[in-house]
Amino acid sequence: MRHPALNAGRVAVITGGASGIGLAAARRFAALGMKLCLADLRQDALDMASAELSGAAVISVPTDVSRMEDVEHLKQRAYAEFGEVAVLMNNAGTSPGGGPWNHYERWQRVLGVNLWGVINGVHAFTQAMVEQETPCAIINTGSKQGITCPPGDTAYNVSKAGVKVLTEGLAHSLRAIEGCRVTAHLLVPGSTFTAMTAHGRSEKPEGSWTPDQVIDVLFQRIHNGDFYIICPDNDVTSDVDNRRILWAAEDLIRNRPALSRWHADYADEFAAFLASPSPFRRD
Repeated sequence: MRHPALNAGRVAVITGGASGIGLAAARRFAALGMKLCLADLRQDALDMASAELSGAAVISVPTDVSRMEDVEHLKQRAYAEFGEVAVLMNNAGTSPGGGPWNHYERWQRVLGVNLWGVINGVHAFTQAMVEQETPCAIINTGSKQGITCPPGDTAYNVSKAGVKVLTEGLAHSLRAIEGCRVTAHLLVPGSTFTAMTAHGRSEKPEGSWTPDQVIDVLFQRIHNGDFYIICPDNDVTSDVDNRRILWAAEDLIRNRPALSRWHADYADEFAAFLASPSPFRRD
């Protein structure tokens, strides 16, 4: 079984497509015989990615996703070259941001790329994809930091929390359109070794996944029709992810201090919760 948008001859537009998870996705789409429109900031990076995808039908479009005019240009290029878009992967991202009251300029850049870049992609492409009346998918790359919101980089957390909320609203709005054949999906990688996360390291940490492993999960779960595609990694299992998410949600329900997982008074309780029998059903 395969999501009907992922088939030979269809077209995938990928922002942040010159490296990391975006390039891994491009390789997988190309292996299916799909045509590719890659977007990234630098033409030289796009040229290297395109060379790696030799044999596939590829166009590359330098794009600053924080600028709506750039994203509109990306859409125009994709439709002019290929006549349709089957997959839109809003994947471009940047870090670091900043704490609640510092690094204001980095706040602007992180929100511009990570959140407004996805908003711009959704606004530029969605209506045209709906009007195609063909099977399509919109995949937005979020982060666990946008769900559990660990202290340290509040700006990044805010940007990715916004992507989660936007994508949930997108999925709801699409399914409310009679006969709509466009689905929405939230991709949430675990620790993944990419140029953005390497921080100068040349070797992948043992706990991290490769981008290809993330795409393995994406393909499996999108074929299953899943909306939330939350990836584990070599350090964090899906069960631990689920417990962390549940704990974060129960901060609201139980009126615990904000981000109680990192509060000294709750350290022992959280450790016991992690060690307790699983509260989740096993299929």
